[in-house]
Amino acid sequence: MNNKIIIAIDGYSSTGKSTLAKMLSAHLGYKHINTGSMYRAVTLYALRNNIISEINGVFKMEDTTLVQAIDNLSLDFVFDNNTCNMYMNNENIETEIRGQDISHYVSYVSKHPLIRRKIVSLQQKMGLEKGIVMEGRDIASVVFPSAELKLFITASLEVRVKRRYQELLNMGLSISFNDVLENLKMRDLSDSSRENSPLIKVDDAILIDNTLLDLNQQFDLVISLLKK
Repeated sequence: MNNKIIIAIDGYSSTGKSTLAKMLSAHLGYKHINTGSMYRAVTLYALRNNIISEINGVFKMEDTTLVQAIDNLSLDFVFDNNTCNMYMNNENIETEIRGQDISHYVSYVSKHPLIRRKIVSLQQKMGLEKGIVMEGRDIASVVFPSAELKLFITASLEVRVKRRYQELLNMGLSISFNDVLENLKMRDLSDSSRENSPLIKVDDAILIDNTLLDLNQQFDLVISLLKK
């Protein structure tokens, strides 16, 4: 009998959803699906192929071209040293999709209804056999509304900016603190106000504010929830 479940983690940017999901994945032996990475992969593909651009502050995207291209993209999460990394067409792009240029454009790409529909379909196929920890913005509300454990992660904007800024510095990327702040503000607004699959906390999701929690405290809290 398959006793594995689906753990759905939603929440704002830079709340530590990915870190929590990785810890749970390693502890449970579950596959970690970072849905945001899938939209970042599509954004990277679009940038590489000049499908999206910004001229004088005006964003442009060849919608039809990008929507059709997704059918020919292989998007998967592969374990490398016990960590699930994002692969596109058998290429490890985990580091490349964390750049600030991807962060700048991904909100435009991810809010497109046809793109979301195709990516959600891929995500649902990944969870058919359960045993996954899936994180994103609409996991409990759209992708897996019947998930056995639903978490909604939040933290103060100040703490989230500090975390994201330090993460980028650790990756060797050159970025200003203010640029990170403005990017997170933009992403929060886009995630919460978009017409298609906005970021919301569903009624049966458990709210975790980790502003004052360290990684281990948050992990222990979720493990106690799993035992219940």
